[in-house]
Amino acid sequence: MSKLLRMKKNLLGCLLFLLSVSAFSQETNPLVVRKDYQNQKKWVDSIYESLSLEEKVGQLFMADLFSSDPPEKIEKIKGYITNNYIGGVIFSKGGPLRQAKINNDFQAASKVPLMIGMDAEWGLAMRLDSTYAFPWNMTLGAIKDNKIVEKIGKRIGEQSKRLGVHINFAPVVDINTNPKNPIIGNRSFGEDRENVTEKALAFMKGMQSAGVLGSAKHFPGHGDTESDSHKTLPTVDFTKSRLDTIELYPYKRLIKGGLNSVMVAHLNVPSLEEQFNLPSSLSKKVVTDILKGELGFNGLIFTDALNMKGASNFKSPGEIDLAAFLAGNDVLLISENIPKAAQLIINAYREGVITEARLSTSVKKILYAKYKVGLNNYKPVDTAFLIDDLNTVNDDALSEEAFDNALTVIKNDRAILPIKDLQKKKIAYINFGDDSGETFLAELRKYGAIDWVKENSLDGYVQALKEYNYVIVGFHKSNENPWKPFSFSENELVWLYEIARTNTVILDVFARPYAMLDLKTTANFEGVVMSYQNSEISQKLSAQLIFGAREAKGILPVSLGRDFPLHTSFQTKSLRRLQYGTPESVGMNSHKLNKIDTLAMMGIKDGMFPGAQILVARKGKVIYNKTFGHHEYKNSIPVADTNVYDVASLTKILASLPLVMELVDKDRLDLNTKLSEMLPEYKTSNKAKITLKDMLSHYARFPAWIPFYTKTLEKGSLSPKYYSDIPGKDFNVQVAENIYMRRDYQDSIYKIIRDSDLNSKLEYKYSDLPYYILKQYFEREFQKPMEIVVQENIYESLGANYTTYQPLEKFSKDNIPPTEVDNIFRKQKVHGYVHDQGAAMMGGVSGHAGLFSNSNDIAKIMQMYLWKGFYGGKRYFKPEVMDDFNKCYFCGKGVRRGVGFDKPQLGTSGPTCGCVSMESFGHSGFTGTLAWADPEEEIVYVFLSNRTFPDAENRKLIRSDLRSEIQQAIYDAIDY
Repeated sequence: MSKLLRMKKNLLGCLLFLLSVSAFSQETNPLVVRKDYQNQKKWVDSIYESLSLEEKVGQLFMADLFSSDPPEKIEKIKGYITNNYIGGVIFSKGGPLRQAKINNDFQAASKVPLMIGMDAEWGLAMRLDSTYAFPWNMTLGAIKDNKIVEKIGKRIGEQSKRLGVHINFAPVVDINTNPKNPIIGNRSFGEDRENVTEKALAFMKGMQSAGVLGSAKHFPGHGDTESDSHKTLPTVDFTKSRLDTIELYPYKRLIKGGLNSVMVAHLNVPSLEEQFNLPSSLSKKVVTDILKGELGFNGLIFTDALNMKGASNFKSPGEIDLAAFLAGNDVLLISENIPKAAQLIINAYREGVITEARLSTSVKKILYAKYKVGLNNYKPVDTAFLIDDLNTVNDDALSEEAFDNALTVIKNDRAILPIKDLQKKKIAYINFGDDSGETFLAELRKYGAIDWVKENSLDGYVQALKEYNYVIVGFHKSNENPWKPFSFSENELVWLYEIARTNTVILDVFARPYAMLDLKTTANFEGVVMSYQNSEISQKLSAQLIFGAREAKGILPVSLGRDFPLHTSFQTKSLRRLQYGTPESVGMNSHKLNKIDTLAMMGIKDGMFPGAQILVARKGKVIYNKTFGHHEYKNSIPVADTNVYDVASLTKILASLPLVMELVDKDRLDLNTKLSEMLPEYKTSNKAKITLKDMLSHYARFPAWIPFYTKTLEKGSLSPKYYSDIPGKDFNVQVAENIYMRRDYQDSIYKIIRDSDLNSKLEYKYSDLPYYILKQYFEREFQKPMEIVVQENIYESLGANYTTYQPLEKFSKDNIPPTEVDNIFRKQKVHGYVHDQGAAMMGGVSGHAGLFSNSNDIAKIMQMYLWKGFYGGKRYFKPEVMDDFNKCYFCGKGVRRGVGFDKPQLGTSGPTCGCVSMESFGHSGFTGTLAWADPEEEIVYVFLSNRTFPDAENRKLIRSDLRSEIQQAIYDAIDY
């Protein structure tokens, strides 16, 4: 070697040494722990000095392993740790517990703690079973609020750290300007450089704040390619100016923001590297001159996997590793031959091709990174409760928040979204795509009667859909991973065009946005919703958006032709319908709410009731809705949330009271209206001066009840004078199965009530009788049967499709739990007919009983009360009407009741747990039901059971006070 050459090499070595010193300055190195720099430097230097050359070179390698790999592969990697001294392991597919155990074993075998890496772009679920999947980047790209993305980045960081992972190869900062990109697509935040950069910054900030290293990829930019670097070497054929303004833009911003590491892709970029087909990962111009030099990056630099065809086709195993290191990379990821590669690097070092300064720069960067993630104080992964820690209720709440902010309406002709005026709509749902939309359909059905139309031909669809106002088409594609196919089939496109031409259509896309590019026209679509993924939470929230429970907030992160340019967005407003979501999203504690499950199962075990529905909502959101037990104790039909229960006296506040409040709102009644003014026949009655307020407050001297049926029995059986087992002209009031009563006996009931004596003392006495009177009044005032009035005026517009009188006209017996084996009056199992004898004699329709419903529908009505007469875009009555009815007018007289509503106890015993506010209201029912709402805590609680089956004398539920214990558990679960 000539003297001049030696001088040049020494000068180069000095320069590299100075660069390495600069790289480890506190100001410029993102791997430095600023508050602990001296201790960090001391640890790094001491470790470095203790290593042999072979051990130093070993630190450059990160081997790959599936935790599901066979034992021989695991032992092979362990051999690399003990014999080749590798610095890290990147885990891929498998399970968290297996990975944790292997990780602990590997760490115990390593002289220097291993840096553990993973690809967890949308969470550990990208690689592992039994872990949490957060939304894909494309979904996050639709969110306006970057704080949400930061929270997701932080949570992914926390989960990674919990599993002993020190570096997550994320975020992807590729700007996906090419819709045909086969490998990036949904992994990108979109095509707008500003949006991609802001999202990546937020994600990085969150993740790195959790103590996990971030790694921006795939440098210098993999977003505008049509080939996959796993399979070949993609070409990015743009000018240096274009690359500088688009592809490199996020890196500049992230580097300034403290980015820990960069992964270099295997790309052919002619404007950056003149050598033909030299992968960017092997290019000194790309790695050293541009990334380190022009961009000033001093963090860790990883190659992309060296076994990918984009790199491995260029050089043989081992040689490619040496070339990558010479190009300026610090960590050689997934080498195909670690022993050979290490030896080639050692040889190059001994021959002077690699200087000590060059080697120490990379190895010390790796050690600085290890200190930064806490490997100076390594602790094994604790496997206790690991799965639980990686799948928390807070993760569900965060995903809910993300999807809530991402869902995007990209077309909304004539403001079709959200769907309004449910009473005027007949709606069909069609499922296109190759994945399930059942979650979406079930959620849609929480708002209205939605028919799933299935046909095998286009003609079949055209004919079947003629009777519908709206058609919701759900396009559902696999949510397994972002690379799954996302296109419409040719058959689906033909059918979709024709269905849209002949119907009012809302298309909801649960797939990559680029699916829309398959559509040549969307002119005939009235509404288009972009839901991005076919996850359960996306399906649920999208259904809620369609019906106005949630607002559309997202913006389109990519352009989809002329009709849908970048950032397309139609913001929709809430109609104030019930949402469905996680307890944590409204300040409730899921774990504490689980006590309800225990109490409910105890109730069944102790024979209080055979089955139940229990619902809890807070702040307008249903956060607990479960079913327990069966229809009967010895019955195989489990309770479902679509089953309808006989709600008994809840009828008073679910049917009669809304109609009274409507009439008061329209000034056709007021609280001081007298019975004689409502019904002229009461002018000569002893009840003429009783006011509406008095009788609905149960402060009017009415007797508690009158057993009307006893006068129709003859020697303990139904008198043929009043009943027949077949319907006829006179016997046309169905009381129960094969029991028909004379129609004129209903007039007798009204007369008995009108002529009945009043109690001698004016005091609180709960009575059903005012509600018989109200039924008579309603039907005269509205000129329609009461069961029709409540449907038309209340339930249809609420979307309360499971709420009805005479349920067998709409539902089968399998959907209705029975209420009693009646051995006294009807002498049969009461199943699908009202339990209350008086209501039964009114044909199953009365103001005090007869209604059947499920917990979800009841929650809608109770929420309407909480919102003071408003629900689903409709005002049912003015707020002051609600205030007037939810008032205890006679509390001073020992009467706790409002007008129609029950209220909390004034003393120690009553209908509630004693933990509710005095503004709360509700009612209970004889069959084992309860509905309660609390304006102060914005809580709705619904409990439905058939505790009267098979024997109405079973009072275990009442004696146990279980419903109040459940209410107490709800209030105990309030965190804030």
